[in-house]
Amino acid sequence: MRVAAILGLGSSTRHLQPFASSSDARWQLGMPANPNEADAILVFGGDGTVHRHLPQLVKLRLPVLVVPHGSGNDFARALHLRSVGDALAAWQQFVSGRGSVRQVDLGVIVSPDVGGALTPDKTGTGRYFCCVGGVGLDAEIARRANRLPRALRRRGGYLLSVLPALSGFQPVEVKVQASLGESPLNTPYAGPAMVVAFANTPTYGGGLSIAPDARLDDGKLEICVVEAMAKVRLLRLFPSVFSGRHLTLPEVRYFQANRLRIETEKPSEVYADGEYVCSTPVEVRVEGGALRVIVP
Repeated sequence: MRVAAILGLGSSTRHLQPFASSSDARWQLGMPANPNEADAILVFGGDGTVHRHLPQLVKLRLPVLVVPHGSGNDFARALHLRSVGDALAAWQQFVSGRGSVRQVDLGVIVSPDVGGALTPDKTGTGRYFCCVGGVGLDAEIARRANRLPRALRRRGGYLLSVLPALSGFQPVEVKVQASLGESPLNTPYAGPAMVVAFANTPTYGGGLSIAPDARLDDGKLEICVVEAMAKVRLLRLFPSVFSGRHLTLPEVRYFQANRLRIETEKPSEVYADGEYVCSTPVEVRVEGGALRVIVP
């Protein structure tokens, strides 16, 4: 077996040792140039590391094992890989022939900023994401969290950035259009919003349950819109996101879509998997079964 290892920030070759000792595989560092160079790929890192390599991983179509080694590991969490130990067990099962390879969906964000064309009949190429994307307060929190030292990011960088992000934040005037199946776009929300999040996984930000109904293989995104509200009320209600109870609030709109269009009165930054992607307007769609992943 030939295995490629991709090391994210904070990972080194010593982290390969438990995985290398589990098989007689030949290892290489870095992304394979083509699918004939490897039989599997291990990615050591968090959501940001996975995000940056998604175009190549999708193209290669090789089984991928995500080893949770980042400041946010929500994609690994959705795959039931909550620790390095879980990933090692899944790897040992895979090399013994008893493992499981699952095909999961990815989201695609399309914008003129990322090589796409926003037209009624063409979605363009766009940018893949594996977890959650959005505009509004979430984007501002992610922007600030990315500027923290890595040690702080690993210890709740998202939560540490909530108050600084909220202090100067103003609700975004947004128009959200969505469709499910082959139906045309409708407009489930238009107005000021604190957050518009579109989710492929249940959690983001290191475990915040923004979309508890999200599934990685249902061909749908879960959309969560938080309407404008007083900042004091938002802070008081924020803990409800840890359990998903925020979905019961009157200011929260929650629905499914496989195609989404987001327009804002002024260009607004779009982040996904904790990484800056582009500015609005954007279209978002689902690419079903885009990635092959090794799971327990």
